[in-house]
Amino acid sequence: MRLLQKNTHLPFKSTEILALLALSLMLTLACNPQQTPQLLEFEQEFGPNEARAEEKPKEKPKIESKNTDSNHPKKEHTSDEMKKTDPTPEKHGDKKPKKQKTPTEQHDNSSDKHPNAPAGFVVDTCLDATSAGMTCIKGGPFQRGLNDDPHKDCKQSSYNKRHVPNTQPQQTIWLSTYYMDETEVTNEAYKACVAAKKCKKAGPRYVDFGRKKQPITGISWYDAYEYCKAQGKHLPSEAQWERAAQGPNGEIHPWGKEPATCENAVIKDRKKGRSCGQTKRGKHPEKGRVLLVCSRGKFNGLCDMMGNAEEWVADWYTHNWDDCGDDCKGIDPLGPCGGGDTKCPKRRYKVVKGGSWYWESEHATSVHRRSHVPSNNPYHHFGFRCAATQKEMKAILAK
Repeated sequence: MRLLQKNTHLPFKSTEILALLALSLMLTLACNPQQTPQLLEFEQEFGPNEARAEEKPKEKPKIESKNTDSNHPKKEHTSDEMKKTDPTPEKHGDKKPKKQKTPTEQHDNSSDKHPNAPAGFVVDTCLDATSAGMTCIKGGPFQRGLNDDPHKDCKQSSYNKRHVPNTQPQQTIWLSTYYMDETEVTNEAYKACVAAKKCKKAGPRYVDFGRKKQPITGISWYDAYEYCKAQGKHLPSEAQWERAAQGPNGEIHPWGKEPATCENAVIKDRKKGRSCGQTKRGKHPEKGRVLLVCSRGKFNGLCDMMGNAEEWVADWYTHNWDDCGDDCKGIDPLGPCGGGDTKCPKRRYKVVKGGSWYWESEHATSVHRRSHVPSNNPYHHFGFRCAATQKEMKAILAK
């Protein structure tokens, strides 16, 4: 205004000049809406380039668009708006994040991973069972048995039919999620059960087999059954044991296709002898002994599924899977008579699995089956480990 007052020779009145300036400012803002009056003042003093260098960067405006094409920005939702939007995932792979399940939650349906699952088959989520000394075996299908088992002429003393394979026909079995002891039950653990008056005194029956961390041996099937029951677990079914002893792709060894050697199992080596050359004290040292559990490390979270001590399982023995019939098919089969401790018509023997320190590598496979009377009389140096269902594991972890 002072400038206008001094320049009285201008042909315009001051009010007209003010109106022209206001009109000019409005036109400038209309052409460049991002500029503010403060920015115009700044540009008048320092120039447009310097003014923009001083201006703080602004966030891009949120743009609503129904088009999901990648060339168009998508609407950004607040957390409250997200609750109201349609739950159907957007196109072009923009899926909504899935809720993370807690360890105790279960899958509602296993059909996503197992499209051919039997009706009603559900896969439980694995619980953290490390504190219980157990490993989770995730539920699903597996191939049990072997149609062309090369080990037909078994030399072990048993009640198997001679020169006749007992691992066929191979069939698909479905197992619910379950848990297996990481190691064979030790002398120390079994004696603790005896001390608690929950187990009968039993085994071992050989000299140099009594170390704390050696697997208990020389016990009957009934001893093994009662011990697992006392722990809130169960003696594994043959199907559970075989699945746990398989390799990552269903091979007949936990580590894969290669046969057992002294590097991965405690067996009779053709050069070193029994127990991979480890002798025992007392008479006949060459007969060897079981070694401490887990001396060969873990495969799939489990130790000594091949070799060391042969292991009792729950099932009554059948000469092949056809002989067993429907009791050995479907979901979670338990074999004849449910594999329990009561007498089973026409069945006299229980199943033993896994091979041992005393026998060659061909016995140390997931499919190998040996039969023996549950009383273990005459006795052999059999051991065992326990298994747990999802329900049993929850009860164990709750203690």
